[in-house]
Amino acid sequence: AGTARTPALAPPVRRLLSKMTLEEKVGQMTQITLGALSKPRKPRSFVNELDLEKLRKAIVDYKIGSILNTAGAANTIENWREMITVIQNMATKETRLGIPIIYGIDAIHGANYIQEATLFPQSIAMAATWNPDLVRKAAEITAREIRAAGIPWNFNPVLGLGRQPLWSRFWETFGEDVYAACRMARAYVRGMEGENAERIDRRHAAACAKHYLGYSVPLSGRDRTPAWIPRRMLRELFLPPFAAAVEEGVHTVMVNSSEINGIPVHSSRFLLTDVLKGELGFKGFVVSDWKDIINLHERERVASTPKEAVRMAVMAGVDMSMVPDNFSFFEHLVELVKEGAVPMERIDEAVGRILQVKYELGLFDDPFPPPGARNAVGAKESAEVSLAAAREAVTLLKNENGLLPLKKGMRLLVTGPTADSRAYLNGGWSYTWQGNEEFRYPKEKKTILEAVTAKAGEDKVTFVPGTTIDKELDIPVAVSKAAECDVVVLCLGEATYCETPGGISDLTLPEAQIKLASALRKTGKPIVLILVEGRPRVINRIEPGVKAVLMAYLPGPEGGRALADILFGDVNPSGKLPFTYPRYVNYLMCYDHKWSEITGGNKYDPQWPFAYGLSYTTFEYRDITLSRPSLRKGETLDITVRVKNTGPRSGKEVVHLFVSDLYRSVTPPVRQLKGFTKVELAPGEEKTVRFTLASDDLSFVGRDNKRIVEPGRFRVTIGKLEREFELLE
Repeated sequence: AGTARTPALAPPVRRLLSKMTLEEKVGQMTQITLGALSKPRKPRSFVNELDLEKLRKAIVDYKIGSILNTAGAANTIENWREMITVIQNMATKETRLGIPIIYGIDAIHGANYIQEATLFPQSIAMAATWNPDLVRKAAEITAREIRAAGIPWNFNPVLGLGRQPLWSRFWETFGEDVYAACRMARAYVRGMEGENAERIDRRHAAACAKHYLGYSVPLSGRDRTPAWIPRRMLRELFLPPFAAAVEEGVHTVMVNSSEINGIPVHSSRFLLTDVLKGELGFKGFVVSDWKDIINLHERERVASTPKEAVRMAVMAGVDMSMVPDNFSFFEHLVELVKEGAVPMERIDEAVGRILQVKYELGLFDDPFPPPGARNAVGAKESAEVSLAAAREAVTLLKNENGLLPLKKGMRLLVTGPTADSRAYLNGGWSYTWQGNEEFRYPKEKKTILEAVTAKAGEDKVTFVPGTTIDKELDIPVAVSKAAECDVVVLCLGEATYCETPGGISDLTLPEAQIKLASALRKTGKPIVLILVEGRPRVINRIEPGVKAVLMAYLPGPEGGRALADILFGDVNPSGKLPFTYPRYVNYLMCYDHKWSEITGGNKYDPQWPFAYGLSYTTFEYRDITLSRPSLRKGETLDITVRVKNTGPRSGKEVVHLFVSDLYRSVTPPVRQLKGFTKVELAPGEEKTVRFTLASDDLSFVGRDNKRIVEPGRFRVTIGKLEREFELLE
């Protein structure tokens, strides 16, 4: 660890900083939500109206540097462009120094707060594609569309690991594995920010790696509650995705709302300054999460007053406060500096970082929405990328006796609470925070029912809801209609949710849905189960009674089409689970478990294991070879394997490389993912897949919390093939 490395500032930024008063500097560190600057919003409205008096108070009087959020719901692109123009006109023309606002938004799966924008599968589904190129393309499109609205800053990607499936933000992650999360983090940051991180063009935006650090594994499973993470594990598993984002040049980092081992992260100088800004060399600025500096006093209770909370967070390394709806941070911080409790050097460091990001975004050159860029929003070709991602995400988990793909002409009963909802395909962060207002979803985007009906024909499809998410409706009717059909397409899962409102106490699907599945099973009709869910809900009472299972995750607006394409065989599924799907609610073990967890009667016994997924064709692995039997530190090892499509149709296969460190000074996981690639093969086609391991890929965090490489024996596994090699001194 080390102290913060103050980033080099561009000459115009240095000159501007030298002219600023204390109040102007503290204003730059203050971020206010749009809702506090707007008139009351009308119900079911698609536009927001600024309150110019409140806006002027914030920008002119308090000299704020940033605004965020969407004031309740998505706005039209024209409304966004009008509001951003008003905001930037006021900032650049009515203030002494004319510093533009940096506007931030949660564009989590596309520009989800722009009504006409392209939405994508949620991140957990993007991870299931195992295709970083698709992640990058989705980020590029998202950047282009928010920038068209005049918004240059996106609060994404979420880089916590999805290792606590109770957690309501599980679906915002890229899954449980650290290597996969690092690969996806790099792809997303590069897509969002473009190739030149030092001068982001007007088709790209600043990314925000969040939530630093350890936010995704609350012990209770409840959002914004404590995590207990040994420091060695924190470095081994949870720090690397953020380090990868920093290496890619990510411009901003948002802080974990809660605490680790009793220390609220917003108050941790060690994590925010010594590690992030010092050790990792992060050059951008750190923004708090929603109200979390205030929460150091009100909720975490480590600061005895709100003013002390501000001092604590700023001295820890927070550069900008998402206040979000008052000016208390500004007032307290000005007082703290005048009293000598916060040195001006710390203020200058924070403001320098903020201004440098604005400079690299080109906001000083032109902060207004680009002319003509409105046409970039919601383009047909962008929707095709979303469809491609949904098709590659859907994961075939079971296919007994080859029930899928369905034969054309079959009579189908479509039932279940997720069958006829656009909202459920998208989840939270969709037009509204909770994503629950069905009327906001474009009608041209098909539900599962509509897409299946379009594919099979209206005369072949019967629909009975059966249940809501948690209440019985007409299960007897569904049972009677099943008797008239050849196959039941049963769509189960979750309602929309985000953050704390999505908390649950039991991973088991609601009882009403289980009753529907049980009743349909008794009909003897073959059942295809489609799971539309943001986290793995336990289905051990359902799975034995169904013939096929498709994991849809939260596939986005094109999810209905993608699922219909896969159901009828127009697309061959290629998704693989980016997490372990648990069989029992209290048996939550990740794939990279320890040997003690599978000995003495213990076992890894999930419903489906990490990286699992079937296809409509078959693949054969053979001839795994190593380029050398041993390697030394600083050398590399090439690993090749032949992969052949031995089935009747073309398909995509994700080839995973796992490495096992057989003995080491800290207990090793049974295996760890160290490489993956996706290949497409025609029937009978064979390809050689190559991986390269460097000695650093075999490193781990040792007993002294430092990353080390130890000599010893290692095993590589691809499919069912294994080889061993030795790492020498």
